[in-house]
Amino acid sequence: MRAVEQASDVGRSAVSESRTIDDDQSALFPFPEGWYFVATRRTLEMRKLIRRNWLGECIVAWVNETGEVCVADATCPHLGSDLGPEAGGRVRNGCLICPFHGFEYDVTGKCVATPYAPAPRSAKLKVFETREILGLIFAWWGLDGRQAQWELPAPPPGGTDWSNMETQCVQFSGHPQETTENSVDLGHLRYVHGYDSVKRNGPVSVEGSKFTSSFDFKRTQAVAGINIFNYDVSAVAHVHGLGYSFVEVHERSIDMESRLWVLATPIDGKVIEMTLVSQVRHLLKPKRPIVGMRFLPSRLRTRIMNKIIIFSQRHDVMQDVVVWNRKQYLHRPVLCRSDGEIGKFRHYCRQFYPNR
Repeated sequence: MRAVEQASDVGRSAVSESRTIDDDQSALFPFPEGWYFVATRRTLEMRKLIRRNWLGECIVAWVNETGEVCVADATCPHLGSDLGPEAGGRVRNGCLICPFHGFEYDVTGKCVATPYAPAPRSAKLKVFETREILGLIFAWWGLDGRQAQWELPAPPPGGTDWSNMETQCVQFSGHPQETTENSVDLGHLRYVHGYDSVKRNGPVSVEGSKFTSSFDFKRTQAVAGINIFNYDVSAVAHVHGLGYSFVEVHERSIDMESRLWVLATPIDGKVIEMTLVSQVRHLLKPKRPIVGMRFLPSRLRTRIMNKIIIFSQRHDVMQDVVVWNRKQYLHRPVLCRSDGEIGKFRHYCRQFYPNR
């Protein structure tokens, strides 16, 4: 995965301007239960070991020699050393080596060796349950350490007819419930992003931890101030908790299929990291010519379209960041008739705040 892009001046300044959650009596609990993005498998294989702040925890993640992933607490239970690579932690033969005394931990979190004595049986890392979807690694965060209460969906079909994944990351002050609420807030698509002809193409549905929202819209894509693409889009958003949203997109005029993951991950209770991941099905025979791409090979054309899509999605997110950084969460908003799905979405979200 690409190195995390810090938010633009808008995002950076807003982090410092943002309200203090602990002081805001109307604020949401910062860490809803659920599955949250950690890293891509490609990142773990390239960097061997990563450390990050994740839902108020300091975690490390690595992959062993057989491809098993471990996401664990970044503190050694021996004498408290940080296990991240910045402190000298490293992976050897699939095990994490503590930089302080050389204790070795396997992907189950168990201490399997020390340099000078038998491994203590009680030395074990706190390990988080993980799942993988097309190379995207997720870990479960449960309130008071609760085990996973529901599953992520099965991976969508992969294969050679889909492009490589394009990834963008942005950090800003916000909350995953507020960002995920965009999946039902069709009104903002018009007024914030300038979409046209926005309308529902099916009812909102709730099945346990799954929330589905489908809608149509049209938009014009401008490049360097010139209107290049006119899109006629049908989208279905599949929300599984507040850290995983998967959007299937069909552009009708070109007959282009794409998909987008929107992964909101709380960092410290104030700032979240949003990871956008995009793929496009190979454009073999577009229904209409695409400006500037008519004679390009299909794979190059697809790759360019995927880059345009991920750029467009990041642009939309940064427009939203201006609002998210400065808005307050209202437990009892004054809704109008067209906002009915927002109430349904908030009722769905209650399950991710057990006993609160």
